[in-house]
Amino acid sequence: MTSHGTRTDEEAEDLDVEEALALVKENPGQSGPSGPPHGGHEHEATPAHGGHHGHHSPRSHHGPTGAPHKQADSPHRATPWPEARATAERAARAAVRAVRRAPLAAPLDAALGLTLAAPLAALTDLPSFDTSAMDGWAVAGPGPWRVRDEGVLAGHAEPARLTDGEAVRIATGARIPLDTTAVLRTEHGRTDGRDRLQATREVGHGQDIRPRGQECRSGDQLLPVGTLVTPAVLGLAAAAGYDTLTAVPRPRVDVLVLGDELLTEGRPHDGLIRDALGPMLPPWLRALGAEVRAVRRIGDDAKALHRAVTASDADLVVTTGGTAAGPVDHVHPVLSRIGAELLVDGVKVRPGHPMLLARLKDDQHLVGLPGNPLAAVSGLLTLAEPLLRTLAARPAPEPYTLPLRDAVHGHPYDTRLVPVVLRGDGAVPLHYNGPAMLRGIAAADALAVVPPGGARPGQEAELLDLPWTTGGIGVCFT
Repeated sequence: MTSHGTRTDEEAEDLDVEEALALVKENPGQSGPSGPPHGGHEHEATPAHGGHHGHHSPRSHHGPTGAPHKQADSPHRATPWPEARATAERAARAAVRAVRRAPLAAPLDAALGLTLAAPLAALTDLPSFDTSAMDGWAVAGPGPWRVRDEGVLAGHAEPARLTDGEAVRIATGARIPLDTTAVLRTEHGRTDGRDRLQATREVGHGQDIRPRGQECRSGDQLLPVGTLVTPAVLGLAAAAGYDTLTAVPRPRVDVLVLGDELLTEGRPHDGLIRDALGPMLPPWLRALGAEVRAVRRIGDDAKALHRAVTASDADLVVTTGGTAAGPVDHVHPVLSRIGAELLVDGVKVRPGHPMLLARLKDDQHLVGLPGNPLAAVSGLLTLAEPLLRTLAARPAPEPYTLPLRDAVHGHPYDTRLVPVVLRGDGAVPLHYNGPAMLRGIAAADALAVVPPGGARPGQEAELLDLPWTTGGIGVCFT
């Protein structure tokens, strides 16, 4: 993470979580949870192919503060990739401060991927009574033992007290009778024909008994504010007596798919192509912690785009295509018309250069993704991911690097994001990594961040994990 001012990276990470958690601290009145080009709106090309970079001609925008915001009219005036990500985080923190939404009481089956807005304190001792850790016999005193006829099963009432020389069959998880010395595992005992139990190895006092409160006592803090709710957290919460969790609401997102040339079914034909982003973006945004409320297909209609943007009350509006300077690229004119403040207008990254981030209101933003599919993925990870993560108060992922197995061609002055698969202690770059292609990213484990100028074999590269490859919460797509 980029540090701000004189803060260390660790201090900046802590601050991000603290500020994002302000969402839930006050103001309870607020509501709170190889493919063809896509749309043809991104006029960018890799250095090998040349081509138009998709920049608007110079003109000024006046945002809510009245300050002019110039369009990026050359590659060198776009925002550097690390700065664009930091700008998205800062924008989210400003939105958190502007409107503090009430916490959400989320049922356990709907809490996966949320962030705790209150500490998780034990509502009971765990375990709440002495229990058997194994199937076997509860025994009292030294053996051999006389075995009772009845057994003790999990979920039944408290069994009768044992006396010295007695044993009773017991199941894992069952309540331990009073005065039990130990639990003798089934494989460590044998009975004779007179219902006498003999131990086949030494029995220690308290053996295979889970004592009451071994894991925690009622009132103990189990997890702090800011903890990401994983499947294990859900299990712990249920065991500790919770039916709901107090959590930060999910950022609300509306997706607007632009382009008259897009089909929603069937094969491409007659100059029409399939919409790849409509099916891809909603689950990807959910994996980033968002609540996707609507996916609307607007076409290339400036008036319809204006109506959709101004009618949305989502925390984030995501558009696809229309961010460059073509005859049907309406995103910039609509943002200018409504007085939006352009925070990022073009990023020095390939693919995805003509992405943008705009502030619509103090607590509402718009991320304009390029229309080409892999370029849109680049925009998601560059602008939408840090913004949504900060709004949701999720912890920032730990940055890490791996050596690249092969050389990667670089752009002269832009960062490149290249799909890779992880093999052992290295990352293998994948082919089919052009702006319009999804074949590479569909097989990838991560995206490698390749600096301007490229990378040689063995060079360490920062990696951005894809949410479904981390083995954690990102698998929650619904």
